[in-house]
Amino acid sequence: MAVYTEVAPSDADALLRRLGLGALTDLRGIRSGIENTNYYATTAQGQWVLTLFERLPREQLPYYLELMRHLAAHGIPVPAPQADEQGSLVHLLSGKPAAVVTRLPGSHRLAPGALHAEQVGAMLARMHRAGADFPLHQPHLRGLSWWLETVPEVLPHVPAEVAELLQSELEFQRHLAGSPAGAALPRGPIHADLFRDNVMFDETAGEDRLCGFFDFYFAGTDTLLFDVAVCLNDWCIDHASGRLVEELAVPFLAAYQGERLLTPAELRLLPALLRAAAFRFWLSRLWDWFLPRDAALLQPKDPTHFERVLRERIDNPWHPPL
Repeated sequence: MAVYTEVAPSDADALLRRLGLGALTDLRGIRSGIENTNYYATTAQGQWVLTLFERLPREQLPYYLELMRHLAAHGIPVPAPQADEQGSLVHLLSGKPAAVVTRLPGSHRLAPGALHAEQVGAMLARMHRAGADFPLHQPHLRGLSWWLETVPEVLPHVPAEVAELLQSELEFQRHLAGSPAGAALPRGPIHADLFRDNVMFDETAGEDRLCGFFDFYFAGTDTLLFDVAVCLNDWCIDHASGRLVEELAVPFLAAYQGERLLTPAELRLLPALLRAAAFRFWLSRLWDWFLPRDAALLQPKDPTHFERVLRERIDNPWHPPL
């Protein structure tokens, strides 16, 4: 979420008024993230997030926005997309497709404990169950097909030992995805990017309470276990070493299984999907690092973190003690 496209307050005001959300009183660019242009917009009626989509074509956007609407209807705390008079959730602003969604309350927990991991695990499983009857289908756009396209673009920019790991892991994941076991893993809509900064907690009642998942713009249809692995690799690790912290990972998985039992095949393949999740974010950070786009508030993330995580997952595969 950087600012690639500058939005005039008058244009944002006109869109918000057209959606029946009132007159704009404040508009602020959001620094975090790297894919879309995002602003916090405030009116007398509430607080909103205004997103302009920089890479995603208009025809792909209904999947993400309808998924959020579907999940909200099933009790999952997600931002609510705002429709115009014709019922469309996709709008046009500054020449780009755009969306306006409710801004979630609460704040991030960037140093989570077991309480936070448990709540994320349980809500992720509830989200997977709620998505089971979602009627739309769209491939996970940062999945294997994107990896196959992107590794060759990155290879010329990295040293030999990094290139070797990229190529060997890509081959490992390609083989896994094409295997009967990999192809048989349960599938459905996944968030695919449920990091600590995409979850909100509220402490007004005393104890931290999960109050929202957001930023669904990497979502797609893929293996549910990939979502689990993404969370384990962010919510349940020691950042300095990249190793999984069992005091966080075990409560996370136990809470997930309290809502949706992992199949024996999922438990068996979890170490391989932990590698897949690390590989995906390492590759995307390499791509953004070496092939950046201009943005007013762009802050590319260091790719070496997920290289470290991937090497740790290869050297020390984790099998949950459940």
